[in-house]
Amino acid sequence: MDRLLRPRERHAFSGFTKPEIDKMETMLEESEEQLLNQEFCKKIAQKFNRSSGRAGKPIVKWTEVHSWFQNRQKDIPKNMHVLPKVSPSNGTNGISQMPKEDGSKAGERIPDLSDLEFEARSSKDGAWYDVDIFIGHRFLGAGEVEVRVRFVGFGAEEDEWVNVKKAVRQRSIPLDHSECHKVKEGDLVLCFQERRDCLIYYDAHVLEIQRRLHDIRGCRCLFLIRYEHDNTEERVRLRRLCGVRC
Repeated sequence: MDRLLRPRERHAFSGFTKPEIDKMETMLEESEEQLLNQEFCKKIAQKFNRSSGRAGKPIVKWTEVHSWFQNRQKDIPKNMHVLPKVSPSNGTNGISQMPKEDGSKAGERIPDLSDLEFEARSSKDGAWYDVDIFIGHRFLGAGEVEVRVRFVGFGAEEDEWVNVKKAVRQRSIPLDHSECHKVKEGDLVLCFQERRDCLIYYDAHVLEIQRRLHDIRGCRCLFLIRYEHDNTEERVRLRRLCGVRC
């Protein structure tokens, strides 16, 4: 499989995407009272950052979400009352039915995870890739479950069956330069391995950390990591690390 670049480079924040703006406009109509709440804005920023639509774009900070809502509310006339939207109930109570595949149990239901973003580990190279969509699922013996995934940026010919427990997880978020203190020796992180024509994301353990003063460029600390797939070691900057796992 010729894996392409999984973009996660950081640049200066350049604004919200159209789908993100559409979601915030909807929130503005539905619940105007809590929009300026710090925890609420943090949850929205986190959801945007986990979306595949923000892949390759700078992370969204909660303060930017807060500022957007604040500025948008100023544009709404004070005498304009916005009525909340009412969504018809479908009787599923937040539970969705996965597509059936050979070996699946009739009537099996799973929680609705439509608001979450995931990554899956390919059995072809052991690297992690963003999941575009879950196509189906099947049940194996001893309670094991596999899902058929389509990776972001790849066609149906690259679809794979992967183990839910071992090879699917919530999408890793790139670490900001101010978050280097969160990384500890022994932590499991997702790190991109630079190759000649692409960047491949593998799990790695942090062996040693050289703490350095930050400067205008951000974090200057060095992290000695060991990749799980081949046990090779490398010293990397924080910009190459995503999501501390333990």
